Amino acid sequence: MSLALQMRDYRLTTAEILYHMPDHPGLLQSYIWQELDLAPKFPALHKFLDFWASNLDGKLHSVRVAQVALVTPPRWMARELLTLH
Repeated sequence: MSLALQMRDYRLTTAEILYHMPDHPGLLQSYIWQELDLAPKFPALHKFLDFWASNLDGKLHSVRVAQVALVTPPRWMARELLTLH
């Protein structure tokens, strides 16, 4: 994953895509897509969904999106407290 993109506020984005199976349109199938993307417009995800809609047979049903920052400030946590006299 590109650190340069993460420094420009791109985040790991996961999308669960539900689509109708081409041979059985009454059944839904799940596909997981994951990429670095930029919220709130999600240009990489939109590009992928546009490709899907124009090139694949399974009609899209719904898309659920989650995002997490990979580069975060360090967190310091004390596990034990020592008292010195």
